[in-house]
Amino acid sequence: MSVLELADVTYSYGDRPAVENVSMTVEPGDFLGLVGPNGSGKTTLLKLMLGLLRPDSGSVTLFGRPAHEFADGTRVGYVSQAATRKAGGMPVTVREVVTMGRYPHVGLRRFRERDTERITEALDIVGVADLADRRFSTLSGGQKQRVVIARALAADAELLALDEPTVGVDAESREAFYDLLRRLNREGLTVLLVEHDIGVVTAFATRVACINRRLFFHGDSIDFSESDALREAYGANQQLLDHHHH
Repeated sequence: MSVLELADVTYSYGDRPAVENVSMTVEPGDFLGLVGPNGSGKTTLLKLMLGLLRPDSGSVTLFGRPAHEFADGTRVGYVSQAATRKAGGMPVTVREVVTMGRYPHVGLRRFRERDTERITEALDIVGVADLADRRFSTLSGGQKQRVVIARALAADAELLALDEPTVGVDAESREAFYDLLRRLNREGLTVLLVEHDIGVVTAFATRVACINRRLFFHGDSIDFSESDALREAYGANQQLLDHHHH
């Protein structure tokens, strides 16, 4: 079963169309980079995919259910632009933030050894085990991003959706962060990434969707580099920046 299916999806803010007639499928194990100029509808499209917005017309199916009705939050980890800022003010430790991801599995029962193991594993996988007892609010931007991802891993998420996750993160941390995403993807996690840095997307994502209200390209990231989609979506003067990470 596809993770996501979009059929002819259109969404407007008032009379201003943000996304027009977008159709695409995201398969399990895809690492999809969503690119497009500022104001092109990338974040809107991501929210439609996750059921946070409901299309004006067309349909979005998430794990076989209409996205806006999809209730199994554990299967989807969402790292919004505000995620790291929002949790910043709470006097919680890193371990407590990651533990939140486990609550939906636990429900009213007590935490079992398996739950604790998942939390510890998640901290290890993203490389923040040494920060477990630190206050979340004291971390750097890059560290916070990792913790938010660990929370999704603790929930056993199958889909990780990230909206420009490395804004305000230094270059070295960014590189390490995208290496982490690539590793998680190779281990079977489906990744959806909104990113303004096209070089990052072509280096790390396996698939690219290029949008400027409508979809200009959806396919293999190598094919994207060789296509005209970028010029069409961004206008004539955009050069593809290749980071040579392969």
